[in-house]
Amino acid sequence: MNIDLGQMIFALSDTLDLVGIDEVQHGKRVGYMAWECAKAMDLDHPSRMDLFQMGMLHDCGVSSTREHENLVNEMDWGGAGEHCEIGAKRLRNFPPLAGMAEGIYYHHTYWEDLKLLHLPEETCRAANLIFMLDRTDSLAAKHLNVDLLTVKDEIRNQIHKYRNSYFDTVLVDIFMTVSDTEAFWLTLEPRHLSRFLYEREKEREPVYMSMKDLKKMAVVFAQIVDAKSPYTARHSLGVALLAKHLAVLSRLPSDTCNKIEIAGLLHDLGKLKVSDEILEKPARLNLEDMAHMRHHSFETYVILSRIEGIGDIALWAANHHEALNGSGYPFHRREKDLSIESRIISVADVFQALAQKRPYRKALPPEEILRILKEFSIQEHLDSDLVNLVAQNLHDCYQAATIEIKEIVGESIS
Repeated sequence: MNIDLGQMIFALSDTLDLVGIDEVQHGKRVGYMAWECAKAMDLDHPSRMDLFQMGMLHDCGVSSTREHENLVNEMDWGGAGEHCEIGAKRLRNFPPLAGMAEGIYYHHTYWEDLKLLHLPEETCRAANLIFMLDRTDSLAAKHLNVDLLTVKDEIRNQIHKYRNSYFDTVLVDIFMTVSDTEAFWLTLEPRHLSRFLYEREKEREPVYMSMKDLKKMAVVFAQIVDAKSPYTARHSLGVALLAKHLAVLSRLPSDTCNKIEIAGLLHDLGKLKVSDEILEKPARLNLEDMAHMRHHSFETYVILSRIEGIGDIALWAANHHEALNGSGYPFHRREKDLSIESRIISVADVFQALAQKRPYRKALPPEEILRILKEFSIQEHLDSDLVNLVAQNLHDCYQAATIEIKEIVGESIS
């Protein structure tokens, strides 16, 4: 199983884009600007790529649309430090990206404070460069639907105003040189940015991950999604463990069981595009709310489909709201098109959701969950054989669905 780390990084960036809902590609724009500044600094290609990837992933500690709005709309938001800590912690737990963690931890620290810390100069410069470019994109976002060429000098003057306080003077000078061209600002437009991203992907040398690393990176994805709302905390992780447990009970091959666990971790990536208000609504969703919700499994499929080598995982994850009778979404697949792996993810998703508190109801006990699962199987939404398997192992299934994150990361995802 050859999975390219670079493709996973782009997929993670796509996932983070969803948090902004309508304001997308923030990380990619910061990554592009970091690449251009790195070129002006005469850094070698690997160093440029490191800064580009750090720019794309710098907000991996952000899951909430409310927090994203604060970060984009305010030059100096007082709550910015929390997402820096969370993002750094997530990457420290994933060795292939752990080298970015310190830079991300300090990417909202003022230069006047940062330079006093006992940190490697490379870390300080990387963190402050990302901070400066993050704020540049924040300033640009205030001019939605305005030609950036008409406001570029205003943005540049704002950045220059904070030299040697927020930002390192050397980095500001580099930015002022690089950003003086029209091409710099025009490349931030979606059409031209897509071309830049395509070129970066094309020139990369593949770096292949082990199954162990793939699972650990899937945990990073899951933690970002599950942090979206207190009502979804641990959902992806619980689905993953329950799905793997059901796969083992179904006597599926070991490799398939591991891939089902990964599909469980990744199944709700698209939910980041659903607003906090909808996820936390303390009442039944209306038609418009449901329309928004019905985007999420398709968004998951689009993100995962771009990663070569995990086509089966992408399909199983995308099918988690399909039904045997064809009434599910987003593809309206029927029984003949839904593999045992897809059916397992569906059962695990429903079980775990019922076992969690929601804004409109309390967490349900195992017996009540089983009653609902049986109703769904009678209605041909869920596989009756799998529901019977749950019934025969109800206590163990409930335990798997509600286990703590530390146990998942420390023991199951190894």
